[in-house]
Amino acid sequence: MSHGRASGGQRPDRATLDGMRVYGHDPTDPEQGPQDGREYVELLGGPLDGQLYDVTGMSPAEQQEGALLITEQGAYGPGGRADYTLGDTAGQWEWRGDVP
Repeated sequence: MSHGRASGGQRPDRATLDGMRVYGHDPTDPEQGPQDGREYVELLGGPLDGQLYDVTGMSPAEQQEGALLITEQGAYGPGGRADYTLGDTAGQWEWRGDVP
């Protein structure tokens, strides 16, 4: 299954994002996909691979830093975090590892 990864420094367009799961949303919710007017990055690798993360309202500096995202599927189980930071391709954050 293709995750619609962007290439050549381009952010994925709206059509590419449709059908992808947004981090933090209930996967059984029919409205859990990307919403119009929001900006997303794709998470690559690790326990959240292929999900989208909503970066709407984050400054470029905050986006550069990335985020520690809570996940039950990481090395530390419930309450653990997955470390994602800006990747080499625009619109993508790469997994750097798990932290407690």
